[in-house]
Amino acid sequence: QVQLVESGGGTVQTGDSLRLSCAGSGRAFSNYAMGWIREAPGKGREFVAAINWSGDRTYYADFVKTRFTISRDNAKKMMYLQMFDLRPEDTAVYYCAAKNGGATITLTYDYWGQGTQVTVSS
Repeated sequence: QVQLVESGGGTVQTGDSLRLSCAGSGRAFSNYAMGWIREAPGKGREFVAAINWSGDRTYYADFVKTRFTISRDNAKKMMYLQMFDLRPEDTAVYYCAAKNGGATITLTYDYWGQGTQVTVSS
């Protein structure tokens, strides 16, 4: 089992950058594929990015491709989401999630953090 805690959210302006962090605790962090999922006001959760256990394979939603970068540091039990050129439509609660097995672009994750709010003002 793994526990996940997100940090790094905040309020920024259009065009700004932000880096979200996800700290994992528990055993075998490196065994899990990881992902970022977001939930905007009045909308359901949507996939943002995913990374496999070793970090050499990454997947992105079309709407964030080239603007966001997912990465992980298994030695530190950390995962990151570097976000560039933020837009008002990126405003959402961002969740860190982990799953057994391979990375996925779906929402079928086994463990979830509590979320961190990102607000982008125009």
